[in-house]
Amino acid sequence: MTFSIIGRCARTGQFGAAVATSSIAVGARVPFVRAKVGAVLTQHVTDPRLGQRGLDLLASGCGAQQARDALVASGTGIEWRQLAVIDAAGGTAAYSGGKVMPELGEAHGRDCVAVGNILADAKVVPAMTAAFEAHPEGHLAERLLTAIEAGLAAGGEPVPVRSAVLEVAHEYAFPLVDLRVDAADQPIAALRALWREYIPWIEAFVLRAIDPDRANSG
Repeated sequence: MTFSIIGRCARTGQFGAAVATSSIAVGARVPFVRAKVGAVLTQHVTDPRLGQRGLDLLASGCGAQQARDALVASGTGIEWRQLAVIDAAGGTAAYSGGKVMPELGEAHGRDCVAVGNILADAKVVPAMTAAFEAHPEGHLAERLLTAIEAGLAAGGEPVPVRSAVLEVAHEYAFPLVDLRVDAADQPIAALRALWREYIPWIEAFVLRAIDPDRANSG
């Protein structure tokens, strides 16, 4: 019972993911994002090892489809897995094993791919890619968050969503944005509130990491 999206900003080269689900702490298991490399989602009966392996495949030069095919070929219990991959050029690929439970779906858009399982409505996944594509000039985190809000508005899951995550990587090994709501009655709304509060701090936190003298000079 998860709906999620990964995307790329063509202007900045950022990669990111947004995920929501009915179980606790989805950010620890499903999204994997690496600066200058791409992003991977691994969900349904989740195997986080596939996320790390997918990023390593992308870093080695594989495109999204090649990485997906390698994960499917080598993963254990792959019939239970749902995957999505985006590469450095914005190419996308997805996979849903034969034991992934309906309503399930995948949708590919410009610089994005969304997937979902055990959904309340088939409209959930395409609603996410449409929302992501609607404002290409926006910050990638905003576009991803808007996408899962659209997924929720389109029906979300048949049971209440309990956790959500928003993650973006840019130039460095550490994330530009990594906001998580691990357990809440309205986690997507809580994630929206966190994002609003975090926006003014983004540049300051990066500066503290890369140039602490300048960060503390004022």
